[in-house]
This record gives sequence, structure tokens and C-alpha cells, in this order.
Amino acid sequence: MDIHSETNLASSTCYPWRKSVQLTMTITSEFYQKNAMQFYNSTVGVDAQELYKFFLPLIPDGGHILDAGCGSGRDARAFIDRGYKVTAFDASGTLAAMASKLTGLAVETCLFDEFQTERQFDGVWACASLLHVPYVELAATINHLAGFLVSNGCLYCSFKYGQGEVLRDGRLFTYMDEALLQDLLKPTDLWVLTSWTTHDLRPEKAIEQWLNVILGLKA
Repeated sequence: MDIHSETNLASSTCYPWRKSVQLTMTITSEFYQKNAMQFYNSTVGVDAQELYKFFLPLIPDGGHILDAGCGSGRDARAFIDRGYKVTAFDASGTLAAMASKLTGLAVETCLFDEFQTERQFDGVWACASLLHVPYVELAATINHLAGFLVSNGCLYCSFKYGQGEVLRDGRLFTYMDEALLQDLLKPTDLWVLTSWTTHDLRPEKAIEQWLNVILGLKA
């Protein structure tokens, strides 16, 4: 993946916007606030069954899924239609409202580390959402989400394939490959059940590769 035309942040330590992870996530959330309708229209109709077929067999019939960073609500709607219970949240209030309308759920507006509940979930679904978290905070963020899983639960997440952090059009993207993933998980309570690469599901972005990962809790 050629990202030389972007602002590659992996090797630098002097970025004022990175002084606060909260600020970083707020900047990205503001992008989605301003571009919510465009993002909704470009994603809500995308067929993601290629991803579901790895994740859903690990969830019991009628199980409860947390859609973390649900965006348009496309996946939450698909899970509901298949008989699963779903809880969803997104950092963008506008997208959360759109997802609520699509799914009928009360979609909460919050950041990953702000989400709290007494519920436990059979699976956490974080499709193209955790990639907006700075790498230095990813392990803690994933651990936080994993804390809501039942003992045999699993967590799906996906990242643009590669290495480094890129600030593009007001959004932070954290790239990931297999080696970075292994390092990322060392301080967490999770291990890799399976991982695979795909092309972007949107035809206009099909040249981009993604790393898809399903994580399980360590015994």
C-alpha cells in the first residue's frame, strides 16, 4: 500500500494534536459529523456478508453483539435481521441518530473508552472503527471492549493493511499488519483466533487491503 502521499506519523513524537487521545478522537468524530450523510450513503448498502461468515458462526443463536463504532448501522441491522440481539454506539451523534433510525435501536453516542454497561456480550463487532484509535492507545481500548465479553466471547476488528499512522482529511488512520498485531496484543487479555486480508468492500476503493481479525479471550 502506497501511503507516501499521506502524512505518515509512525516515527514522529512531535504532533500537538496527539497530546490528547481525547482530542484525536474528537477530531475524527468531527469529520464524521460534518460528512455523516456522505459516509452513510457510501457504506449503508455495502454487502459485508464476506466478513459476517467468519464472525457469526462463533456467536450462539440469538446471542448479544456489541457493535462498537457502528457508523451507518448497516451491520447492526444485518445482525438483527439474523435474529441476534444488538447494542450499538458511535462517536458521531449524527451517525448514531441515522443508525437508530435504520435499526430501531437506541444507539448511544460515545467514544470507545466512554462506553459502559453492565451487560455482557457474546461478541464485539468493531468493523473499520478501531483504526481511528492511535496505536499507543489501541491495546487499552481493545482490552476495555473485551471486558464486556462473556468468557468464551470473541471480538472482530479490521484495519487498513500496513504500518504507521496517517492523518488524512481530518481523520487518523492506524494501519496494522500481522507483526504489529502480535505486538499490540502482548499486554492484552486476547489472542488471535483467526486473521485474513480482504480488499475494501466498496468497489471504488477495492485497491485498498484490510487486515481482518477475530480475537478470543485468553484462558
